[in-house]
Amino acid sequence: MHGWSGRILRIDLSRQKTSITAIDPAILKDFIGGRGLAIKILWDELPRGVDPFSPYNKLVFAVGPLSGMPLPSSGKMIVASKSPLTGGYGDGNVGTMASVHLRKAGYDAIVIEGKARKPVYIYIEDDKVEIRDAEHLWGLDTFAAEDKLVEEHGKNVGILLIGPAGEHLVRYATVISMKGRSGGRPGMGAVMGSKKLKAIVIKGTKEPSVADPEKLREEAKKAYEEVLKAEGYDFWVRQGTMMTINWSNENSVLPTMNYREGVWEYYDRISGDLMEKIKIKRRGCPYCNMQCGNVVIDDIGEESELDYENVAMLGSNILLPDLRRVAELNKLCDKLGLDTISMGNVLGFLMEASDRGLIDEKIGWGDYKAAKQLIIDTAYRRGLGYLAAEGVRTLSRHLGKEAEEFAIHVKGLEVSAYDCHTAPGMALAYGTSPIGAHHKDAWLIGLEVKMDRFSYDRVKVEKLLFLQRVRGGMFESLTTCRLPWVELGVNLEHYPKMLSYITGVTYTLDDIYTVGDRIYNLIRAFWIREYGWWDRALDYPPIRWFKHPLTKGPFTGAKLDINKYDKMLSLYYELRGWDENGVPREDTLRKLGLDYVVPVIKEIIG
Repeated sequence: MHGWSGRILRIDLSRQKTSITAIDPAILKDFIGGRGLAIKILWDELPRGVDPFSPYNKLVFAVGPLSGMPLPSSGKMIVASKSPLTGGYGDGNVGTMASVHLRKAGYDAIVIEGKARKPVYIYIEDDKVEIRDAEHLWGLDTFAAEDKLVEEHGKNVGILLIGPAGEHLVRYATVISMKGRSGGRPGMGAVMGSKKLKAIVIKGTKEPSVADPEKLREEAKKAYEEVLKAEGYDFWVRQGTMMTINWSNENSVLPTMNYREGVWEYYDRISGDLMEKIKIKRRGCPYCNMQCGNVVIDDIGEESELDYENVAMLGSNILLPDLRRVAELNKLCDKLGLDTISMGNVLGFLMEASDRGLIDEKIGWGDYKAAKQLIIDTAYRRGLGYLAAEGVRTLSRHLGKEAEEFAIHVKGLEVSAYDCHTAPGMALAYGTSPIGAHHKDAWLIGLEVKMDRFSYDRVKVEKLLFLQRVRGGMFESLTTCRLPWVELGVNLEHYPKMLSYITGVTYTLDDIYTVGDRIYNLIRAFWIREYGWWDRALDYPPIRWFKHPLTKGPFTGAKLDINKYDKMLSLYYELRGWDENGVPREDTLRKLGLDYVVPVIKEIIG
């Protein structure tokens, strides 16, 4: 077999046992890897209705045939599980040397189940797998723990680990790697913590088998050259995703004051232009020649790696007009193992709740010291931080109906950094994202601002499906970074060619889009199975965007139209082959080879 190892490494922490199982080649062909392999494993193996913090929940680390290969931005890995934040399917991708080493160790995925009696970490060196004591690491932040592991195992390893937030089961704790690479927004770090698993260290020494190495080298060279020759390359190298601060403010989509507004008069104090003046270096994932990690010195004199999402959520969203202080909050989240997007949402929500007198604590807008303390308290579940650790959906239900109207989430996952009062297509992208509100599956807003901003037409829905097939289907299963295509226009045709040269299996873009549809349908079926019911209301964006119009900027008075959104959602379901409630139809499932899903859906929905 080329491209895939055909092997899953299984680790049962309760029994302290490890084993290796083979993967059916047909599954690999139909799901490719990464997200596809992860959802297939979780669907097949999880007990229905399992508690995410139960030993019976499983945590999957999966790579794809393109992961860790010498081609553009291939150092990606998927971490997936049943989410403790949403109760549905959760995953995230993380750029890490662990992806390269997992491929070289000879595994397509690691599946972890059970729960250790005391803190442990896993050491993998090719076929040697050990479960080791981690009591000396438990309680350390992610930077300190990584330093200790490097001392023990050297620099030539891949490391995945959690911080205090994961240990204390914060429902949006992430998995951290390489001191700032973060993945798994829907609480993958908390699942890891629930298993008393502090870290995974991987060292691989074997080279993955490739069907046609010469053609792969030629195609990868062409793709790398396209990156370097792209019109926007120089500006990207200077600012990376931080350029989006200016863009979002200009287009009235910059999340401001808990998504109350889309513009902010102090945006320039956290902008990409300012960042460019104070940055000291760039960082990136393995095999990347368009590094997006911009490093600055933060408020306390330490390095912090910035991108758009963390700066918008910890800056404009909480009205903090100081980039170095924003950088300090970002680095603190990375050290503690907290998702910066969800944490920024929680801070904004609690600042608004304080403003409205719904909580006793006084947390003013832009209060840096209060925000910093609340981040720490959240990671350790102290005081107000105990509830904050549950996420905005639970917080809002605790505070009552008024609070539910300014809780910015979809299915329990906090919205990433784009206000959608004036972007119905992006609102639909958030509503139908397979993990809850996230931009990675379909950044439709970039196209939307060039179109009729306020249209709810078929063109936007078709664009959304296309983006989900490419971003959420193809890139998340290959598994490689989407940014060469998204930001610099690298030709999509490179990817099926590289996949074919690696695996020896001929794929076209249409073949990969079909794989994407198969993945999306199985993920939707997983949500339905775990919820035990389904309703289209679950695919609605935050109520704030429908009820509370903007009061500032060029689109003052704008808000979403709920009736038009409803029609757009129905069209999305129709094009997906789902019924009016968003449930996949039997013929859709069978057409995609998901016959085994049909009886489960029938049992629940009827």
